Amino acid sequence: MFEWMKSILILPFNVAVVIPACILYFSNYHYKMPDKVFLIIGIFLLIAGLFLAIWTMILFNNVGKGTLAPWNPPQKLVVEGPYCYVRNPMIIGVLLILTAEYFLFNAVQILWLVILFFVINNIYFYVFEERQLENNFGDDYRKYKKNVPMWIPRFTPWRLQ
Repeated sequence: MFEWMKSILILPFNVAVVIPACILYFSNYHYKMPDKVFLIIGIFLLIAGLFLAIWTMILFNNVGKGTLAPWNPPQKLVVEGPYCYVRNPMIIGVLLILTAEYFLFNAVQILWLVILFFVINNIYFYVFEERQLENNFGDDYRKYKKNVPMWIPRFTPWRLQ
């Protein structure tokens, strides 16, 4: 449980809370209430992002027997829940949370963070993580990678056979 909480505090909490707060603080940001449309979109994205991020972290712990952190990765390939539709639902959840913050705080600085976070993760996945997953899970991951898209979800769930 400690490793699970540590990984959450170090990774998604920093990305979704600490870094945006620092960006807003150091950019002399002044809060301005968003209009109703931005507020509704922001709340919807925040709820969806939190739900997706929490669900995937629980799957990593319960099914994968590991955490989201590279220093304590899942021991079993997780291909359940949202992972049946898309390979990176946890990062999509964090992207939704960050995008929600853009709408709720009406701060373009956060939108730049969303873009930067996506680009960095995209590079990291292609260069490092996918190789590591192939080394750890072999043909199972290669089949998964071939059938499940990285960012845009499938319409139907895919099952490892």
